[in-house]
Amino acid sequence: MKGVNPRVAVVIVYTAAMCMNGLDSTIVGPALLTIARDFGEPVSAANTVEVAFLVALAVALPVAGWLGDRFGTKRVFLGSLAVFTAASAACGLSQGLTALVLARVVQGIAGGLLTPVGMTLLFRAFPPHERMKLSKVLIVPTALMPALGPPLGGFLTEHFSWHWLFFVNVPIGAAAVLLGMVGLREHKENAEGGFDLTGFLLATPALGLLTYALGFGPAHGWTSPSVAVAGPLGLALLVAGCVHQLRAKNPLLELRLLADKVFASASVLALLTSAGLMGVLFAFPLLYQAALGASALDAGLSVFPEALGLMLASQVADRLMPKLGPRLLAVPALLLATGVFAALAVPGVAESAWAVRALMFCVGLVLGTAVLTVQIAGFADVPPPAMGQAMGLFTIVRTLGGALGIAATAAVIAAGGGSHAQDTAPGPYRAAILVTAGLVALGALVALRMPKDAPAPPPFDDEPRDEAIPAAA
Repeated sequence: MKGVNPRVAVVIVYTAAMCMNGLDSTIVGPALLTIARDFGEPVSAANTVEVAFLVALAVALPVAGWLGDRFGTKRVFLGSLAVFTAASAACGLSQGLTALVLARVVQGIAGGLLTPVGMTLLFRAFPPHERMKLSKVLIVPTALMPALGPPLGGFLTEHFSWHWLFFVNVPIGAAAVLLGMVGLREHKENAEGGFDLTGFLLATPALGLLTYALGFGPAHGWTSPSVAVAGPLGLALLVAGCVHQLRAKNPLLELRLLADKVFASASVLALLTSAGLMGVLFAFPLLYQAALGASALDAGLSVFPEALGLMLASQVADRLMPKLGPRLLAVPALLLATGVFAALAVPGVAESAWAVRALMFCVGLVLGTAVLTVQIAGFADVPPPAMGQAMGLFTIVRTLGGALGIAATAAVIAAGGGSHAQDTAPGPYRAAILVTAGLVALGALVALRMPKDAPAPPPFDDEPRDEAIPAAA
């Protein structure tokens, strides 16, 4: 179809796909009790609906870069989007818990491919000096959609049925696939060598086992048999996988990209900021309930202003980064975020609804500014042929960081005696929030390694940007 601008198409299709993926990571939580009752299963069994999605997503991440380079980013992205959409329909049509869990596994695998391959499509379509414009796109699926998930999930479950949590994806996904077929351009990398089977057999179970252990450890206990086996085994496989990736001629994950100081710093920052943000979004609603006796819905809504702050951050970062540069923008933003995180733990703050809303808005604004700055600047020097590998590696680090943040805060809460429903003392929750502030403060030190100047446009760049997107026959 003529007249479809490839850059407009990639922005629309990417946003639609990531909104679906972002919603699905949080929308099911409020419906687990209803799903369990409908299927005549205990709530603990219904929780596998969530865990299956997260573990499957983590398992798919290591192969995303290789698949995109070998078979084409357009083909892999649209294929994953089509599978994700079909799996969403299968979830909504499920008549039993086993069928629902299996459909969620397929959905998670497809979702694990969507994020890094979709980001690769975006970053190949826009040169480094134009990527700050993408902040307005990146922030919608990464911030707003996960924040909308719990209230939207509760609304659909209460007023319609839990099946609609998944059916809402079908028309959006189908339309995005059709637009992508006519509007996106294909790109393949002539990767040398075959598939790194050894790396796959090490990295894939490592990420799956670690995600499982980090997800179930705080709730079931770190000494429970499944967690006690999954955690150490996953860590051992991860270490072995890293050693192999560094030695292999054609590794599944190109860890040697971390030799780039800026990309390495951005990856470490992604881990720390994701751990801090996910940790505070986990711990603060619990503090809110402990301090005020608020309902779970009220506690969930208390953190929603964070998403609004992130939306504003996309506008702030877009304007300030060209003037200040990555380092001067990220370091003060992370220091301010540290102070805001710490303020959430101050006694008396959680008792004030308006103070909570203001601080959560500030969390999104200042931390979002730093995260967007780092994410854009970190890829400025990554060569186009390595973009798929770099994006896959970055996504893995960010995903594990979020899981680590939740696990760390849950462990602090449990150690302080706040793991039982009848315990309402706010102390352990405040301690957990202070841990997240420490993670963000550590990020400010790492941000000192970011470049001083923003990416500049290449000289004599007179070609239309649409033609700069590599196309495969």
